[in-house]
Amino acid sequence: MRLDNYSLGDYTPGAPYWKQLLWYFFGSPLVESYYIPISSVKVGVLRLFGASVGQGVRIKPGVKVKFPWRLSIGDYVWIGENTWIDNLASVCIENHVCISQGVYFCTGNHNWNHPNFQLMIAPIQIEEGCWIAAKAVIGPGVTTGYGSVLTLGSVTSQSLKPLTIYAGNPAKPIKQRNKGEKSSS
Repeated sequence: MRLDNYSLGDYTPGAPYWKQLLWYFFGSPLVESYYIPISSVKVGVLRLFGASVGQGVRIKPGVKVKFPWRLSIGDYVWIGENTWIDNLASVCIENHVCISQGVYFCTGNHNWNHPNFQLMIAPIQIEEGCWIAAKAVIGPGVTTGYGSVLTLGSVTSQSLKPLTIYAGNPAKPIKQRNKGEKSSS
């Protein structure tokens, strides 16, 4: 590959440069801060920078968000310590989702077959009632079906079926979850 020929192509970060700088120097450090343990402050900062965030959201210290203007979080979502939402493309987290410690959302990758290491991006969708366990990794273009579980340290680059528990690297289905009623929120 020839990295000296690399370009972003038609990709843009989705916000003017001044907004990116304000996020990088002020917004991101506030959201990531261990000195501000209050979720409502972090939620307010994310909203100020363009994220859509529902009610009852809990954000722990150490959470990193690349571009808040490409983030949508539903109601009653928990986001654990040191989660990294690396959202070059949109990340949508629906209602009643638990994102445990150290989860990594990766919306971008590179084409190893392209001579100039071409950037490839795709959104991530976490449907209602999912649990993404600690240290799990979710790749570009993945949708986790309603109520699915990605277990501790698992890695997926494929979408997950609803009400199914996945484990491993690559993640494989291991068990069905009990069918529950969807919440009304």
